Amino acid sequence: MLLTITTHMDQATDLGFLLHKHPDRVQRFEQSFGTAHVFYPDAGEGHCTAALLLDVDPVKLVRTRGRNTPDFSLGQYVNDRPYAASSLLASAMANVFRTAMRGRCDPRPELAETPIPLEIVLPALPCRGGARQAERFFEPLGWDVSAVPVPLDPEFGEWGDSRYVTLTLTGRLRLAEALNQLYVLLPVLDDSKHYWLAPDEVDKLIRAGEGWLGAHPDRGAITRRYLANRRGLVRTALGRLADAEDAPDEALDPAEVEEEPAAEETEEKSVSLAEHRLQSVVQALRDENARRVIDLGCGSGKLLSRLAKDAFFSEISGTDVSHRALSHAWRRLRWDKEPRRENDRVKDVFQGALTYADERFRGYEAAVLMEVVEHVDPPRLAAVERVVFGDAAPRVVVVTTPNAEHNVRYEGLAPGAMRHPDHRFEWTRAEFRAWAGRVASAHGYRVRHVPVGGDDPEVGAPTQMGVFTR
Repeated sequence: MLLTITTHMDQATDLGFLLHKHPDRVQRFEQSFGTAHVFYPDAGEGHCTAALLLDVDPVKLVRTRGRNTPDFSLGQYVNDRPYAASSLLASAMANVFRTAMRGRCDPRPELAETPIPLEIVLPALPCRGGARQAERFFEPLGWDVSAVPVPLDPEFGEWGDSRYVTLTLTGRLRLAEALNQLYVLLPVLDDSKHYWLAPDEVDKLIRAGEGWLGAHPDRGAITRRYLANRRGLVRTALGRLADAEDAPDEALDPAEVEEEPAAEETEEKSVSLAEHRLQSVVQALRDENARRVIDLGCGSGKLLSRLAKDAFFSEISGTDVSHRALSHAWRRLRWDKEPRRENDRVKDVFQGALTYADERFRGYEAAVLMEVVEHVDPPRLAAVERVVFGDAAPRVVVVTTPNAEHNVRYEGLAPGAMRHPDHRFEWTRAEFRAWAGRVASAHGYRVRHVPVGGDDPEVGAPTQMGVFTR
């Protein structure tokens, strides 16, 4: 089972820094189902290829037998797993290239953030749905895709093609993005996994899919295949994708979870939590008659877009520390395609950090921190409080954040896990009320609390909102 990664960038051997594997060494990594080898068949200044070769032990593989593995005794030992890329290779990638998949490269941090020319080759990839399926899943991610069917037998062309393809991906991406896409899509194309789905499987999908899966036009099909059509897991994953920074508003389209019984669906449940949250924030601003609003931590611009379409609001701005998120916001507002109009309600969308006072934050009637505070390291939260409530000091501040108590209602979320890999903490209702009360008292505000989403009598609503008024 083979995967090769080639780059033609200047100083191509820097690929070793990104993969954390030295080009002059052959390295071996024991897996529960065999042995992974990493080596460089070619390592030059203008051309470098890294290879991951997975040698599967059939006896070890039986011990990790998945649900879809044949039960008859011979089928457990005679199968395509030693040769065809699958979830086995994805698991080996996660073990061998763990740091690279996280985008960490301490010696060359700028390189880890830079898209580089890549060519990825998988000589034998099981592809249920044929070559077009590989194109359907990889092309929207920016790859040029070549998926050549492997014949059943080259000597007997009339037998036709097998379900395997030789896949070649060519494009310019960050290496971490490329590896995470492969990690998700290899088992998706195979439509099978060699292991049972664990409770943290949704967490793995959200983590690996961050920044690309939420915006993928086939995110529903990918999610269903990855999670083996487990209804509860699929709905949880799509709901969390809808809350992710770059997911479009329709990420929880009912069509994507059509396997849910329609008769049990209520009108309230058919609306995603992300939509409930947007509606609640807009209503809170209307209730406080706040027409000039700044969205602090605007992400991909969902709230900005919603406010811009509402004639009630007269002046809107947004800021975020992430340039990548702002580029999504600009596209959502169509600033990348259309000139700004003089009567555009959106005044500005700019890069800024909430831990530093900024005069551009001042002068608004209301500020919104929608799903922002939980992304702040606790030691830096006091700085955000001073900047927002002390320096900017708008008449109204609206804060939303997850309710940690409600996490037990999410199937597929491991005990103690948080809803998003970038969350630094998640508060219980009591913890949020204590924080809100302290901040309000310190800066001359009062606060009222509003549940967002279905208010579970035992664990509360999934999102909690505090409306601060000065």
